[in-house]
Amino acid sequence: MSISAQDVKKLRDQTGAGMMDCKKALAEANGDMEKAVEILRKKGQKVSEKRADREANQGLILSKVSEDGHKAAMLEINCETDFVARNEDFQDQASKFLDLLYNHEFEATEDLLSAELDGISVAAHLESMVGKIGEKIEISRTVFLKDSEKTITDYIHPGNQLGVLAVFAGDVENSDVARDVAMQIAAMNPIAVSRNDVDSSVIDKELEIAKEQLINEGKPAEIAEKAAQGKLRRFYEERVLLEQKFVKENSLTVKSYLEENNTPLVTAFYRLQLGEGK
Repeated sequence: MSISAQDVKKLRDQTGAGMMDCKKALAEANGDMEKAVEILRKKGQKVSEKRADREANQGLILSKVSEDGHKAAMLEINCETDFVARNEDFQDQASKFLDLLYNHEFEATEDLLSAELDGISVAAHLESMVGKIGEKIEISRTVFLKDSEKTITDYIHPGNQLGVLAVFAGDVENSDVARDVAMQIAAMNPIAVSRNDVDSSVIDKELEIAKEQLINEGKPAEIAEKAAQGKLRRFYEERVLLEQKFVKENSLTVKSYLEENNTPLVTAFYRLQLGEGK
């Protein structure tokens, strides 16, 4: 049967699917609009399943922080290509997901995926985007923070491929100082705030590696044991935030930079880099 352009447009407006997909669905459904919608949905699901094993390592990192700094959210939404990540519709939809996460204060990604947005779940929205765009799309990580006694600062690196939330132990008067430290976290990728936060298994492994290196250099075992502690100190200086050299002024550590600027110390941080959580 003949399918009118008006019906194709109506179905496209209703579903967001491509013109040719709508025309084929209407033809397959013999012009039945509801059946055509069902066909498109089924095709969208097939696309989703077909792309389940594809790598979705592109996308966006987005964050939102309240004016008083006591509440914040950050998420990573993934797609397959940078072309899609730069698409305005994709970015708008991602922002809606972030707002939902922030407003409803979801602490788990699964809670966000099951939440409703415009009458359907976020998971269903993602499935619809897969059918419309033709790429694997998923929300892989979310962070939600709320603390009336601490201050949260965010930093999103240009291009939205890297984001940081830094938590400070009190009120922050100079937001530039806090942002500098958030940028430090983005650039230097520390593994912990302080040496006390480093997992003991990591410390044991670093000591083992250091001792092996020294023994291989010809050092006696008892000397290697003591010298390994020196290498461990250097490890802390490189990988622990408060002991790192401040990137904008190497004569200072991050801790001394904060103290010199009367800014509370960092108590926690969250660093999302595109694709790392997959």
